[in-house]
Amino acid sequence: MTSHPAWRAALAGALSLSVALPALAQQPAPPPAWAQGRSSEQANSPLAPHAPRLTAVPAASIPVDAIKLPEGFRAELWASGMPGARMMARGEDGTVYVGTRSIGRVYAVKDEGGSRATRTLAQRLDQPNGVAVKDGALYVIAINRVLRYDNIAQNPNAEPVDLTQAFNLPTEAHHGWKFANFGPDGKLYMNIGVPCNVCTFDEDRHALIVRFNPDGSGREIVGKGVRNSVGFDWRPGSNVLYASNNGRDWAGNDTPEDTLHRLARPGEHHGFPYCSGNAWQDPGHTARKCSEFPAPVALLGPHTAPLGMRFYTGTMFPEAYRGRAFIARHGSWNRDAKSGFDVVTVALNEDGSQGKVEPFLTGLLDAGDNSFKGRPTDVLVMPDGSLLVSDEQNGAIYRITYQR
Repeated sequence: MTSHPAWRAALAGALSLSVALPALAQQPAPPPAWAQGRSSEQANSPLAPHAPRLTAVPAASIPVDAIKLPEGFRAELWASGMPGARMMARGEDGTVYVGTRSIGRVYAVKDEGGSRATRTLAQRLDQPNGVAVKDGALYVIAINRVLRYDNIAQNPNAEPVDLTQAFNLPTEAHHGWKFANFGPDGKLYMNIGVPCNVCTFDEDRHALIVRFNPDGSGREIVGKGVRNSVGFDWRPGSNVLYASNNGRDWAGNDTPEDTLHRLARPGEHHGFPYCSGNAWQDPGHTARKCSEFPAPVALLGPHTAPLGMRFYTGTMFPEAYRGRAFIARHGSWNRDAKSGFDVVTVALNEDGSQGKVEPFLTGLLDAGDNSFKGRPTDVLVMPDGSLLVSDEQNGAIYRITYQR
């Protein structure tokens, strides 16, 4: 019996597919975004991002007693029970709103005269790191959503207004978590990180500081070439914006340095992916030279992960600290000897072009066994001049005071 021509064609196709499938199966999966740029010599490196703690830490186990500060300063546990606590914003009634990443929650912490009541305001969001308050409304910025909670103090259970389409933000997850704050001009500023470790990308879409009208209209680029800023603030008296920046990984234990930048000219390019740290030229991106970009104001150490930053505007701290930038360094993962896990200050010179970095809050990193007890993530100056410091690792907020 002669086989039908159609059967022969189908059989030939099946055989060719069975030959091709093993070849397809052998194709390696692309590396995760954090591993991009890793050389073949680094392929077996044990270095990887630290896994976040997603459960509450008992107050008695939070290492507030390990914290070291300059003479006269004191740390206390201000709030706890908030797994993943990161960026902070203070409402007009004194409530402190706290964003997270991996756990997908936004917390509200209300001071009730000596004690704090903490509740979950929102949950099941995609990395709602960014929180900001304006005219009684809380803005929550996640990877793929922008939500506005109107009259949040009077209506803590109200449904939010969804502004996602108006803002039209990129939805890539890697470095897609936001820091947000309203500027002196009333506009909402936020970062848009690069969706990779190091790569070629649309420089009008990523590695930016941008600003919007509060309704999401009027997008403007404030600064380009800022790889991954998760903290910025305006210098008192000048209204000039300064931003922390996380440099690329897999270029060595001490290369490049993380940085503090001054965004003095709207739209100015600050170097990434071509240049990082202290004029370090990326060998894979040589189309532009470091001499083309403004130098950073301060070097914050290699892989220390500087995140939240604020200028100190209070009067509780000694005169020498007033006007300094306080920066939470979340701590390294892409470095054999860990660094960061602290809060530093940066004292700027008169014209704001250079800064001197000094330690402030230490004690959470044990250099002896290369381990850490906490991960400072954001800082917030309170009306009485005290300083709040969030700790993502312990789901806590510390309060720093000074007694004369």
